[in-house]
Amino acid sequence: MTDRPFAGRSVAVTGASGFVGGAVAAALLAQGAQVRALVRSDAAGRTAAALGAAPVRGDLEDHDALRDLMHGCDLVVHVAGVNAGCIRDPAPMYRVNVRGPAAVIEAAAAAGVARVVHTSSAAAVAEPPGSIGREDTEPTGRFATHYARSKYLGERAAFEAGRRTGVEVVCVGPSSVQGPGRIGGTAKLLLRVARADTAVLTRTWLSVVDVADCAAGHLLAARHGLAGERYLLSGASLSTEEALSLLRRVTGRPRRVVWIPRAVVRAVAPLTALAALVGSTDPPLCPGMVHTLLHGHRYDGSRATRDLGLIYTPAEQTLRRAIAWYAARGMLGGAGPA
Repeated sequence: MTDRPFAGRSVAVTGASGFVGGAVAAALLAQGAQVRALVRSDAAGRTAAALGAAPVRGDLEDHDALRDLMHGCDLVVHVAGVNAGCIRDPAPMYRVNVRGPAAVIEAAAAAGVARVVHTSSAAAVAEPPGSIGREDTEPTGRFATHYARSKYLGERAAFEAGRRTGVEVVCVGPSSVQGPGRIGGTAKLLLRVARADTAVLTRTWLSVVDVADCAAGHLLAARHGLAGERYLLSGASLSTEEALSLLRRVTGRPRRVVWIPRAVVRAVAPLTALAALVGSTDPPLCPGMVHTLLHGHRYDGSRATRDLGLIYTPAEQTLRRAIAWYAARGMLGGAGPA
């Protein structure tokens, strides 16, 4: 963007201490906005303040904090949420991801804020296996993980709250967000494979969006998005082989790959359920994650380009930026199996 459409505007952001929320807050600040950030801890407050945002202490269940956060603002960007693939007790995630959007939109209505951009997820599309997910895809009603279900329900709650209160609600649904600063979720897999001499992989599909494009998509949705509509943010869909080729071109690793048949991965799913039962912490692998892996995801993010003007970064450029960030922090040392 060459202009500064947010200059002088006051914007409330939830989740600004996180990976995506921080990128959104930084993009708004770069456009000249004054950003107020909801934070749950002193550490989160320091993170938000380091970006240049004004921290407001509270959480999504604190109505007074939400009121203070949005006072004098003319836009709210609701990014805060819980993202966990394998979780023993999903109730807190449902509380944040489903109840949170309605609470934010109701607070926005009370504060006189006319528009809210809600960060959903491409996983909320729940596309049939083997298909390409789009904004108008009819959901199957079957969700591999509690996270996907919670984001679907949260998106519905957001739109319903918008209709009830008269607030304009626009949803954006990012696919897997990657780039400098991402160390959790699927980035853990990327790091393991990028460090490996030998990687054990199975064939599937994944869709990714650069974190800078994700932030830009939020701002464009705030400016141009239609109320009551969703926009998927996804720059590329890659097969495992394509992703592996990109990684080898950038890092030279992994040098060797062992391909595991999908039938073998499917057979492992019950064992992951047993491991989850006997463990004392949230397991790194569970049946939902195995099903997600086998399902794979391909999303069509072209509507955000056509209707909002979003230009995506090539996947190789995203990967190079991420790898450079990891290398600068010594996170790529030590080869071994992944």
